Amino acid sequence: MSDTGFKNIDEYFAGFPEKVQNMLQKIRKLIIETVPAATETIAYGMPAYKLNKKPLVYFAGYNKHIGFYATPTGHLEFAKELSIYKQGKGSVQFPLDKPIPYDLIKRILIFRKNEVEAKVKR
Repeated sequence: MSDTGFKNIDEYFAGFPEKVQNMLQKIRKLIIETVPAATETIAYGMPAYKLNKKPLVYFAGYNKHIGFYATPTGHLEFAKELSIYKQGKGSVQFPLDKPIPYDLIKRILIFRKNEVEAKVKR
């Protein structure tokens, strides 16, 4: 069990309104479909995905946005496209009142997958 008390991602999602749960589930499904070898867990109090035991991405629900964390490299690679969103170091905020950029998330996932796999092959 994580330090937040959530046993799994479904339990984490259950604490959000249905609209937000649907958005979170769609991101989860996108991750699983794009990187089927990724393992999911709770880390830092949020859904976390690892590939070959290395961090892939994290995401979290908030009152007004969904936070997406693709480590700094995922954000640097897509800096121009992410520039329209509020950001922090290694994070981006997708507002709940705007369409979630699922296409962009998928491209970030593919980038991170390739990056993690390349590091493992070294």
